[in-house]
Amino acid sequence: MLFTAFKLAASALIIAFASWLSGKKPELAGFIVALPLVTLITLAFSHLEYRDTENAVVFAKSIFAAIPLTLLFFVPFLLADRIPMGFWGIYATGLVLLVCGYFAHRWIMSVL
Repeated sequence: MLFTAFKLAASALIIAFASWLSGKKPELAGFIVALPLVTLITLAFSHLEYRDTENAVVFAKSIFAAIPLTLLFFVPFLLADRIPMGFWGIYATGLVLLVCGYFAHRWIMSVL
């Protein structure tokens, strides 16, 4: 239970810091959020908790396959000046693309 509390606190601090920084220095916050911090932390926590290297390798492969697909979420934001939608419309379109990316990820992982 103590390890779970530690994981929650560490994760919350990283998210809170990135959110705070986005108001002060959005470019730096964007770079920090783009770093594979969650991946690094999650892989380490998972290995510490389960001690299963084979599972960690599959987990890392899944992350590697998912990263480019998760970028689909940002496509509507990149096209925002050409799309006559407000923030929530762009956000919802990004979520729809993210769901499409999820199904593509499932297929890719079945092939690997």
